[in-house]
Amino acid sequence: MTETSSHEPAALALENVGKRFGSVIALSDVSMSVPKNRVTCVLGDNGAGKSTLIKILSGVHTPSDGQMYVNGEPTTFSSPREALDMGIATVFQDLATVPLMAVWRNFYLGNEPTRGFWPFKGLRAKYAKESCKAELANMGIDIRDTEQPVGTLSGGERQAVSIARAVHFGANVLILDEPTSALGVKQSGVVLKHIRNAADAGISVVFITHNPHHAYLVGDNFYLLNRGQMMAEYTKDNVSREELVKAMAGGAELEALAHELGAKG
Repeated sequence: MTETSSHEPAALALENVGKRFGSVIALSDVSMSVPKNRVTCVLGDNGAGKSTLIKILSGVHTPSDGQMYVNGEPTTFSSPREALDMGIATVFQDLATVPLMAVWRNFYLGNEPTRGFWPFKGLRAKYAKESCKAELANMGIDIRDTEQPVGTLSGGERQAVSIARAVHFGANVLILDEPTSALGVKQSGVVLKHIRNAADAGISVVFITHNPHHAYLVGDNFYLLNRGQMMAEYTKDNVSREELVKAMAGGAELEALAHELGAKG
């Protein structure tokens, strides 16, 4: 589970991981591998355990059972900062942006470039604005004025800024929590393009979503999570979009429902 098919250690892997909260079992015996420079999709409906999985991968929660590996090495995170220091960045659904703050200030939030020494340390505002614009352009994100409040951007643009920020600050693994869930078709397309661009630039992406159509467009590997357990694993070359949609939707359960409704009709 800690190696890819080429015997190269996975960028991130879980082996038989479980998480309990008292008597509640949120995850049970979950194993997955995130190959380097690929998009790994984890699909699941509400209540599948996606939020708990994200928090384990990002260092918010420590597993109750099992083992996490980073580049093949057993690893335990006690905080999100430790995960970030290991190159694992997470973009949560709420994006952790400040709507009234300028785009460039959000881009460098918590990592502001400074000059001088305390108590004479100052913010390198001009450099921050220019480098923010250049970094966004490198990701194919065209924002004319980085002085504008980030809250004035579209949902897709805000997601793109968050992805570019993670890449800029050295993320080796980028975990995305439902980045297209509240977006329209066009904005979702923009975000999916940036996800693919991040992988092509050498980032290992974990794309958490309930949308199999979006996952299939950009994904290389697919895991189906249901009620805290991994139910299936696919690669792009051994599953069609229709098969992935059917597996995600419940397949046999839907067929049984359709038969029941047909009988009632």
